[in-house]
Amino acid sequence: MKSNKIEIKNSKGYTLAAHLELPANQKPNYFAVFAHCFSCTSNLNATRNISRALTAHGFGVVRFDFTGLGRSEGEFSESHFSANVDDLIAVNDYITAHYKAPSLLVGHSLGGAAVIVAASKLENIRAVATIGAPAAVDHVTQHFSHAIDEVADKGEVEVNIGGRPFKVNQEFIQDFSKTDLPTITKNLRKPILIMHAPFDTIVGVDNAQQLYKEAMHPKSFVSLNDADHLLSNSKHSAYAGSMIGEWVKLYLPELENEMLSTEGEQLVAHLNLKENNFTTQIQTNKHSFIGDEPTSVGGDDFGPSPYEYLNAAIATCTAMTLKLYAERKKWDLQEVYVYISHQKKHSDALMLDIEKPGYLDHISKQLKFIGNLDEKQKQRLKEIASKCPVHKTVASEVIFDTKIIES
Repeated sequence: MKSNKIEIKNSKGYTLAAHLELPANQKPNYFAVFAHCFSCTSNLNATRNISRALTAHGFGVVRFDFTGLGRSEGEFSESHFSANVDDLIAVNDYITAHYKAPSLLVGHSLGGAAVIVAASKLENIRAVATIGAPAAVDHVTQHFSHAIDEVADKGEVEVNIGGRPFKVNQEFIQDFSKTDLPTITKNLRKPILIMHAPFDTIVGVDNAQQLYKEAMHPKSFVSLNDADHLLSNSKHSAYAGSMIGEWVKLYLPELENEMLSTEGEQLVAHLNLKENNFTTQIQTNKHSFIGDEPTSVGGDDFGPSPYEYLNAAIATCTAMTLKLYAERKKWDLQEVYVYISHQKKHSDALMLDIEKPGYLDHISKQLKFIGNLDEKQKQRLKEIASKCPVHKTVASEVIFDTKIIES
């Protein structure tokens, strides 16, 4: 995933800080705009993870900071709900003018309410996805309800929201009661996906029920199981992004993915060191997948590790080779399971008498056959399992030819 920093002017002339996340091939089929949660920023881990997941589905995703938040200009007191909607429209118009009209809006928490309203005003938006969204815009005032009377007396007061101080005024508070979100949702008439955690303690799941009841078909609901409101656990945000990417395909024109060039080779791997830890986009001429490392070694665990891919290559090749051999012999092999593990083991533990004892690469391969096979046939299949091309490649000396391609 590649990220480009961009600056967008809103209707008040403020500069909104934004990131455009691109697929590994840097050529998105569609564009989406992400609206973050109330008082958050576009750098929230959940926002980044969902954006990353959507890029894997061919989307270019714009995540930006609302007025007065993050790196965007303006004051927080100007970041009331109507201003959030105006910011979304400004971002939509910018992307339409400089790239391609967005087709999807995704919103988290109050951002979910904002994308519903913005989508009702934008003809180019084909679908909407909300995560933990309130059923009424003024739900957010519970964060500073204790200061509402004080604002009426003083005009402006400082409140603490999520552990951070913000100044709010009368206009800021009153704006949250101006929008009839249920009616707008009912009249939206665009595909909507409502995602919510059943035990969300910030915005209760009953809000999702109300939104779903008001929305017209096509509408979908996905439960985020044991997630919290901010999707603090990366597995929940990654899941949400993947689900949105799969769901929205039903409502967008089917386009052939323009793959990242392999430069004449069989495969290319791309890692953006500034944006990711180890998450690597991998592509062949026709297929795309993700490699990563587990969280225990600093990765995000968004895909198999390099050694897991090596194991997968051996296991896949082994299964295919056994299939071809059994079919040629007309043996009753119905299913085959190939279990692979890679470890570093000391030569002494392997009982090997070698000139320089030390740790060696050790790959264990276990086979399970389903079918009417006798013991002699099973033993022969075990022998054939070591003759698959990938197994033989890994077991033999390999000559690498590495060159630098100038960019």
